[in-house]
Amino acid sequence: MTDNPSSIDATQTLLAGQSYLADRALATVLFLALKLGRPIFLEGEPGTGKTEIAKALASALGRRLIRLQCYEGLDAASAVYEWNFAAQMLAIRSAEASGDKTDLHARLFGADYLIERPLLEAMRPQPGGAPVLLIDEIDRTDEPFEAFLLEALSDFQVTIPELGTIQAATPPIVILTSNRTREVHDALKRRCLYHWVDYPSFDRERAILQARAPEASDTLSREVVAFVQRLRTEDLFKKPGVAETIDWAKCLLALDVLELSPETIADTLGAILKYQDDIARLQGSEAKKLLDEARQSLTTV
Repeated sequence: MTDNPSSIDATQTLLAGQSYLADRALATVLFLALKLGRPIFLEGEPGTGKTEIAKALASALGRRLIRLQCYEGLDAASAVYEWNFAAQMLAIRSAEASGDKTDLHARLFGADYLIERPLLEAMRPQPGGAPVLLIDEIDRTDEPFEAFLLEALSDFQVTIPELGTIQAATPPIVILTSNRTREVHDALKRRCLYHWVDYPSFDRERAILQARAPEASDTLSREVVAFVQRLRTEDLFKKPGVAETIDWAKCLLALDVLELSPETIADTLGAILKYQDDIARLQGSEAKKLLDEARQSLTTV
């Protein structure tokens, strides 16, 4: 386990050790959240690296990462705990067959039959210290779950009717992310320190690519980043994120590509674009046009 960083600069250095290059604004929010014990609310377009922040922070601190992937219809029970009904039924039948029903109810609703979900897991003591609890894509849930989450994060405790209230001895490090498909209630945001995660600048994305794919030549990495950044200005259904930039560069390296060409771009579009309508936009001369514009932009960088 690594102690919490002592400064903003130390926070940047800590994340850089995990190949996550955080700008100073993000490092400041993370440092303050760790120092003050406040949840962090990260909002931004898909693919800007919000989930990776939680992964990098957990790895850098030597803490366990516990992830709650949000989805429409997620309720408190699914996020906190479930009872292993199949095992409970077997235990009931076994008790009936043996005639030993002593304290059966207490046994059925004990730890042996409890399936812990992410929120309850995060309240438990963990090796290495308080875990990092990632509540991913909170905007996919509904307002009732937000209200429950607000209460749970206020006191860092959950209640199981059969067992009572369970409170975290050491509160987890909480990171919530949102792709802003809908507005999250202000009450939940006020509980957190807020940061908007934007697409990186050319220089920072190039530095990220160099950290994640160091074998890429300077020429290839510059062209890849310039092309992806130019591509993001197009009216696409899903703009490529930083993860797609890295994936594309690795695909190009696997093909021994030294520099971009319209033909290479056409062959590897599936690494950066995930919808057929977006891919269709780059057919014909469009890829060459964007590549020429990307290269032109490099002369001013």
